[in-house]
Amino acid sequence: MPDSRDDATALRPETVAVVAGRPAHASDAPMNVPVHLTSTYVAGGEVAYGRYGNPSWTAFEDVLGALEGGRCVSFASGMAAISAVLDLVGPGGLVVAPRHSYTGTVALLEERAAQGRLQVRFVDIADTAAVAAACAGAELVWFETPTNPALELADIAAISAAAHEHGALVAVDNTFATPLLQRPLELGADLVVHSATKYLSGHSDVVMGAAIASSDEHAAALVQRRSMAGAIPAPLEAFLALRGMRTLSVRLDRAQANAQELVRRLDGHAALEEVRYPGFGAIVSIVVRGGAAPADELAARTRLWVHATSLGGVESTLERRRRWPAEQPTIPEGLVRLSVGIEQVDDLWHDLGGALDSIA
Repeated sequence: MPDSRDDATALRPETVAVVAGRPAHASDAPMNVPVHLTSTYVAGGEVAYGRYGNPSWTAFEDVLGALEGGRCVSFASGMAAISAVLDLVGPGGLVVAPRHSYTGTVALLEERAAQGRLQVRFVDIADTAAVAAACAGAELVWFETPTNPALELADIAAISAAAHEHGALVAVDNTFATPLLQRPLELGADLVVHSATKYLSGHSDVVMGAAIASSDEHAAALVQRRSMAGAIPAPLEAFLALRGMRTLSVRLDRAQANAQELVRRLDGHAALEEVRYPGFGAIVSIVVRGGAAPADELAARTRLWVHATSLGGVESTLERRRRWPAEQPTIPEGLVRLSVGIEQVDDLWHDLGGALDSIA
């Protein structure tokens, strides 16, 4: 559980992603922390057992902690990290959350509410005044910005200030933006969560998560939850996620540039009712005219774009989100979420634009 807040403070984030979390410079020293495949440690040290720590996790945590400006705790998945953060809420405590959120998050909140473990108050996260009013009595204000898949934006600083006035913690899922585009801890949040499966690892070959805390107390509580629940990342996954983060800057730059160009070309297309883009990042949501059937046809007609449910990889993917029964009914039936990758943008447009023309 490294403290990375003071590491490489003079370096820009793009450089930190490359240089942090490496072994000390010495003759014949490796450039990378190796994969430590061990469940057992010789007694007398700090780790003691494989469920409590691994050098491969530590290297990953060094980098992400430095990028987000807090203490990073890695987990087996993004959902494991979310679950650990929700465990910070006391029995029956109130959680304020966006009605448009990742379906796994909403499902977990609703499940715990049904069990009586917590209460949930869903809000329109883009309505800052309404969110501030909803903070009364809350223990935790949880949100994404941009939201998944509606791409609504939240005012992190204003919501954090309002939550703290009521004694509530603030946790922000920063998966879509990454710390290169948005650093919630600097804006007042107490906790940040990532599905490292997505942009951080970036190659669609890792399932992993992380939570970053601004305080030692909350970081220690997260480590305790990870150890007790056993939601630990595998050493190989941590190694791969760290390797992916080394190229996060160049991947994100290319994907974001592609997304912005595609938004320009998508604007006003006859097959679309709406194009949603928050102005940054590489996620675009389009609403296809006619609802579910033409949206499904669009996903079936692309060849370069992959019809898949995940996002944040080097390859471009698309998905009609309401094909999942758990998706919120306020999400349009024809909404297709685009995760824009790093392919050449004209190739992406030729495939997507041709598919759109065929259903217009």
